[in-house]
Amino acid sequence: MRKHLGVVLVLAAGSAFAQQDFSKVEVTSQKLAEGIYMLQGAGGNIGLSIGEDSAFLVDDQYAPLTPRIVAAVKAVTDKPVKFVLNTHWHFDHSGGNENLGAAGALIVAHDNVRRRMSTEQFMAFFDRKVPAAPKVALPVVTFNDTVTFHINGDELHAFHVPPAHTDGDSMVHFRRADVIHTGDLFFNGFYPFIDVDSGGSIEGMIGAADRMLGMARDTTKIIPGHGPLATRADLKAYRDMLVGLRDAMKPLVDSGKTLEQATAARPFAAFDAKWGAGFIKPEQMVALVFKDLSRGRKKP
Repeated sequence: MRKHLGVVLVLAAGSAFAQQDFSKVEVTSQKLAEGIYMLQGAGGNIGLSIGEDSAFLVDDQYAPLTPRIVAAVKAVTDKPVKFVLNTHWHFDHSGGNENLGAAGALIVAHDNVRRRMSTEQFMAFFDRKVPAAPKVALPVVTFNDTVTFHINGDELHAFHVPPAHTDGDSMVHFRRADVIHTGDLFFNGFYPFIDVDSGGSIEGMIGAADRMLGMARDTTKIIPGHGPLATRADLKAYRDMLVGLRDAMKPLVDSGKTLEQATAARPFAAFDAKWGAGFIKPEQMVALVFKDLSRGRKKP
């Protein structure tokens, strides 16, 4: 877990990202069910479906890791990567698009993923401009609600949720394998990044968690966007934490408190020890939730 969290810090490195040393990053593979794997390296966790048809990736991390990701795929199948589905636009989940697209993979995502990747974005939380992606890295097929892939003896059902982590989030349900890939709707074991500037909201995160809980069984294996493989119980604890954060912050926002006053009140103190050791620190989480819940409110 500690190793993975350290890797996630690459996301927070802002413009220094391009200078990060990926040479020592190891891409590991964990088998979850017949033909289904979780790959971990740097950035968002990858889902992999293999079988008689092709290799299908859910997310693809950073561009420098593509050769190692492809090697991890080749270690379990001789089929080429024909499909890549991006759960959202962030570069630690879509950075490999250019390489894999150039190699012939069909890239799929929600409509808003292509829209954001097609133009320069600004991530205020990291004070970073993200340039528009080259054409070959853009999703070729987009959807506005759901899409199902009948592939490798399974049904991969991808569906969009209302704005949560961003405004273009999708999760993927491997129906027959009983596996769910959540993208960054779920950070297992630590506070999530909610990209408010990309349309994200804590209410949306809670709603997405509720939807996943409605799909998951006790036996379901859950691939989070970041963190170790999860269970339904892990997801339930995460959902309850998000509700606790919202309920702790809302009275402060409703009463007209400033961010400085809200931070000083330490509204998330009851959650910090368990959830605040990731790359989003307690004061940063306060700032994110405060900014989200303050939107549209008139200053007194």
